Amino acid sequence: MSKLRMALLGLVLALLFSLGLILGVLLPRLAQWVRQPVAYSTATLLQQVRTISELVTVQYVIEKVVVVEDVKWIAGLGENRVLMIAHGIVKAGMDLSQMQPGDLELSGNRLTIKLPPARITDAYLDEKQTRVVERTTGLLRFFDKDMEQTARQNAIEEIRRSARNSGILKDAEDRARAQLKHLFEPMGLQVEFK
Repeated sequence: MSKLRMALLGLVLALLFSLGLILGVLLPRLAQWVRQPVAYSTATLLQQVRTISELVTVQYVIEKVVVVEDVKWIAGLGENRVLMIAHGIVKAGMDLSQMQPGDLELSGNRLTIKLPPARITDAYLDEKQTRVVERTTGLLRFFDKDMEQTARQNAIEEIRRSARNSGILKDAEDRARAQLKHLFEPMGLQVEFK
């Protein structure tokens, strides 16, 4: 009789263990389905956007040939010239820290965002790849040490202008929209832009 009791006790313990294991696996999954929707406020969402601060979304790499000449007197005798191949990097994005409460509208699960305008955040030369190809000092002239610096400044402006003409600001805006959708859609929000 004691063997029968031991077998029954073992069977009951196995059933209780199995039931506990099944409930331990199923209950968390059931809780996900029954979970109450989370209510977000505009202030909370704005704070999340502002913490991103300066969102740089796109980078262009551009090469330009820049020539700076200073011709005086007879051509060839008094010409100073610098020919540079400039390898530049231009970054663009948005300053999301400037967003105001009126830039976000929350209606149910629909979030409408008014983004600040995209802007070029940085433009500089990659010094490892930028090089002076030719430096000419006229026969009757002194070496002008400022010409190379002028060529670098001109190169940065040309690279900035080229990036703007190539659509860097539109690319920055499109990518910022995609990033913000990626941030808010997992929260169950439908994101739209003004």
